Amino acid sequence: MATNVTVKGQVTLPKAVRDAAGIRPGDRVNVRVRPEGGVIIEAVAALESEQLYKGRLEEMSRRRPMRGLSTEDVMRMTRGED
Repeated sequence: MATNVTVKGQVTLPKAVRDAAGIRPGDRVNVRVRPEGGVIIEAVAALESEQLYKGRLEEMSRRRPMRGLSTEDVMRMTRGED
């Protein structure tokens, strides 16, 4: 979808784009420039949600639920080998 840039550098996001991105009046958006020359506009809430999700995944990846067990021990347990 195409839209115009005003003299002040403002852009109106088409309704379909706002709806798809969940952007409502008063919401903050993050604007990033892509190396290829394009621009990405994201709802800050969506960006924060993604960052929280990635943070939780990273935290989970650092946990060691089976301390004291080697990979071989776990493999034996899953195969039913004693």
